[in-house]
Amino acid sequence: MILETGRPKDCSDRISAELLAYDFLEKLGIEFDRVDHAPAMTMEICADIDKVLGASICKNLFLCNRQQTEFYLLMMPDDKPFKTKNLTKELGCSRLSFASAEQMQTYLGVTPGSVSVLGLLKDGENKVTLVIDEDILKAEYFGCHPLINTSSLKIKTKDLMEKIIPELGNNFKTVVLLAE
Repeated sequence: MILETGRPKDCSDRISAELLAYDFLEKLGIEFDRVDHAPAMTMEICADIDKVLGASICKNLFLCNRQQTEFYLLMMPDDKPFKTKNLTKELGCSRLSFASAEQMQTYLGVTPGSVSVLGLLKDGENKVTLVIDEDILKAEYFGCHPLINTSSLKIKTKDLMEKIIPELGNNFKTVVLLAE
């Protein structure tokens, strides 16, 4: 794995969703570093990528309420355990569970393992609420996938808050998830 700056020079073998992510970041004037790698399907694999990237890839969970009428994209530190009841209490909603792969495709345009904040590019109707654990906001950088889990990006957290979230237009909430 090699740390590169910006999009690949040759994009001929890249999927359109990945190119959409690069186009979006470049349109906003956001600088990013990139590492290409084998599919990152677990947080353990992401830990190896983190070392090269110089930032932690967020744990990104796509969740829905019991009625499957409200959807949430949770960004949290990769080393923090996820407790459904804690997040449900923080959000004041009915019990949360993982959304289906079909719902992930419908609302974020990605498959399992490729979820990231950039998936909200595909949520044209802003049906998904972005939820960020406050610990993500304490770091200078965060890591995420560009709509495919064979690349990872290092982006300034300041750019997330000041450029990406405002441009996406989705509802946004900060939560404090306890590491019990």
